[in-house]
Amino acid sequence: MSPSPVSESARSTSFSHWPDPPTSHEETLGAYDKLLKAGKVRAIGASNYSVEQLGAALKVAQENHLPSYQVLQPEYNLYDRSTYDGSLRELCTNKDIGVVTYYSLASGFLSGKYRSTADLGKSERGKGVAKYLNERGLNILKALDVVAGERRARPAAIALAWLMAREGVTAPIASATSIGQVKAFAQAANLSLTADDIAALDSASI
Repeated sequence: MSPSPVSESARSTSFSHWPDPPTSHEETLGAYDKLLKAGKVRAIGASNYSVEQLGAALKVAQENHLPSYQVLQPEYNLYDRSTYDGSLRELCTNKDIGVVTYYSLASGFLSGKYRSTADLGKSERGKGVAKYLNERGLNILKALDVVAGERRARPAAIALAWLMAREGVTAPIASATSIGQVKAFAQAANLSLTADDIAALDSASI
């Protein structure tokens, strides 16, 4: 995949946001090599890569003396775990690759705002939340409610704290549309979930 355009002033991390099979890893990493040497970016990352794709890219970087991905950005939260848990998470841990998760609150579902189809009209995101309104999703909300009550925190803060405590996760990405949501995110950073808290959340989300 061709790197995302980056301005000269950005000097941050540039991501390959989606795999592009026709474009070789050599071509993509070669382009990143030029950006890094020009000082236009400081680090490179991949998003939505499978373990096979990330592993292949890392191998190409090593064999061709090209820059290697330092960050992975997967979709990952208490509900959406299958694409990252397992071999991909193990690879990132073994290779010391930073991981920043997106959709960390499952489009707002894990905030507890949406609990029935009647709630879907509360925001524009509601349409995308309907897929979570099933037995498993509601069980996750119940577990979040219990832990949130014990910790005197919001469900969103608990969901983010679970991510922060997860091995193989560097930091979650979460968007906010209100001051209250920002406060919940700040609260998450100060929470220390117990082993029992994590076990309860894990059990509900399996």
